[in-house]
Amino acid sequence: MPTTETDEHKALRAAVTALGKRHGRNYDREQLWSEAAKLGYLGVNLPEEYGGGGGGISELSIVLEELGAAGCPLLMMVVSPAICGTVIARFGTEQQKQTWLPALADGTRTMAFGITEPDAGSNSHRITTTARRDGTDWLLTGRKVFISGVDLADATLIVGRTEDSRTGRLKPCLFIVPRDADGFTRRQIDMELTAAEKQFELTLDDVRLPADALVGDEDAGLLQLFAGLNPERIMTAAFAIGMGRYALARAIEYARDRTVWDAPIGAHQAIAHPLAQAHIDLELARLMMQKAAHLYDAGDDVGAGEAANMAKYAAGEACVRAVDQSVHTLGGNGLTREFGLASLITAARVARIAPVSREMILNYVSHQTLGLPKSY
Repeated sequence: MPTTETDEHKALRAAVTALGKRHGRNYDREQLWSEAAKLGYLGVNLPEEYGGGGGGISELSIVLEELGAAGCPLLMMVVSPAICGTVIARFGTEQQKQTWLPALADGTRTMAFGITEPDAGSNSHRITTTARRDGTDWLLTGRKVFISGVDLADATLIVGRTEDSRTGRLKPCLFIVPRDADGFTRRQIDMELTAAEKQFELTLDDVRLPADALVGDEDAGLLQLFAGLNPERIMTAAFAIGMGRYALARAIEYARDRTVWDAPIGAHQAIAHPLAQAHIDLELARLMMQKAAHLYDAGDDVGAGEAANMAKYAAGEACVRAVDQSVHTLGGNGLTREFGLASLITAARVARIAPVSREMILNYVSHQTLGLPKSY
């Protein structure tokens, strides 16, 4: 993989930085989403023949990281173009591509992603949302929880399970469920997390879907599912790195200017060294994220899976440490609304626990990479 960014990537990063600075941390989500779409940033990873930029997750992660570093991350970028757009571009029918990809790219439509369930947790093999045939239609029944931005989305890509007629076993499948489908209801979850995007619990009560609501091959199973989950982990890493960079920049600025005795507090190693360590951690996480994105864009799904999990883990840890150290650097000011860091104390933890916990990533690495036996 390249160890330095291309001129095109540098230009993209600079342009998105300028956009982020125009909006800042008091951004209006709809306005920023619309402007990012008009500039081609939302669909930068989608195929050109469907209105996208023809790039990949490498380019999309740059967009999200730089918006986050400017204090205005767009969480739905993780979901709509990265997960849903990627899955439809790779496995969707021609009609699904024509219907969704141009609209996802230009921001006129968005799509949420529903996989997590109340009783399944991190175990996707225990998903109980099931789809059964009724003539040529599908009937989808189940529950989902902690689904982001359903109120903003025109449809939700739901992970369900169908029965294999040969074995009787359930296998994962993906369905596009319109927001106004009969039997499809949502309840907003009361979160203490401050974010523009809300979290929802979904109920699907015999939601009737046409045959063409199924995305891809009914027999593809986990292949299609992980085509969306690897970009999700890479984009979550970008989200976390951007957030960490934003917090660190505020702390560095404060440490340069704040003088208590005869010198700025940043001259003291007790302040300077932890900030330097936070910067190193974020840069290392970014390198792994770039590796994961490169592998995914090159079509190496297996290699990307390992790297994407590692990138998400490293970025989550680096983000939490960067935010904590930034707040600590500002002291009491770090908890004021003026400096915009206090809300990140909670937000930074999201990168540790979603879309998969750091413990499950350690399980993945110990089993898949190190070859150690499972404990469960």
